Amino acid sequence: MLSRRRLCVLLIYSVWLVSLLLVFESAVTAADPRTPEEVLRALVRANAEKDLSTISKLMAHDADIISYTIGGRKYVGWTEFARDMQEEFDSATRLEIPITELKVWIRGDTAWFAMELDYIRFAGTGKDLSRTILPLRETGVLERRSGEWVLLSWHESSRRTGVGVAVTNQTHSASTPVTAEASSVPHTPNLSGEWEIQEEDKAYKATLDHAGNGAYTHQGGRIATTAFVDRRWQGTWHQTGNDREGGFEVLLSEDGTEATGVWWYTRVGDKANIPPRQWGGTYHWKRLTPVPSSTSLR
Repeated sequence: MLSRRRLCVLLIYSVWLVSLLLVFESAVTAADPRTPEEVLRALVRANAEKDLSTISKLMAHDADIISYTIGGRKYVGWTEFARDMQEEFDSATRLEIPITELKVWIRGDTAWFAMELDYIRFAGTGKDLSRTILPLRETGVLERRSGEWVLLSWHESSRRTGVGVAVTNQTHSASTPVTAEASSVPHTPNLSGEWEIQEEDKAYKATLDHAGNGAYTHQGGRIATTAFVDRRWQGTWHQTGNDREGGFEVLLSEDGTEATGVWWYTRVGDKANIPPRQWGGTYHWKRLTPVPSSTSLR
């Protein structure tokens, strides 16, 4: 039989071991998201912190999963999405992504959500620091696999009519909180129609929708407008024909019939993270169709 002293020692050891296990379980629970909402919040936080490793752990990597982002971009599987995320992390100086609304529904091992957030992107440094605010709406589906929730598919769109993006220069401390509502966002004109785009050595046509998104006839190209403020029109372009992409900025005339500005590369084939505005050229856009009656530039 056990002596009274040995019995007390075993009892004390058992209590200590149970306490240690409880502390360990609590620490794991705090570190690992357990509910669909916790997973979503962890994903947004990882995005803001440029933590691709955590994003990878919380998202499914199935090859046939389809998701959509702004500008009509489509992702199939994980690889291309991960590449674009890393490029964004490398090019942005800082990201802030406050969630303004989140609702989650759960049925068995499936959950779906609706979320609104502001994607606040800082680029450049010092006097060249700029801030872009995209008020976004997200929907998607999660699935519980082996007891853990992961994000399967998602769809992202703007919360505002038209482009719905505010771009401002950084005129005060970068730590000052900024919201989309705090930035002055003028009415976005109707950018739809057919445009002739003239570069130094070539010309081609683009067909755009109301928000300034659409295809053009050179190298399977596509334009996605990301901002329109005080006639300053900004966006991105992507060409599948020669595997290149970049950005542009033009100033639209007061009558809405033409625009002049510059374009630049951000990726050429496998060469990514090309600094914006470093390599590119000039643009002259001419509207070939009548200016829509809903266009207003003042």
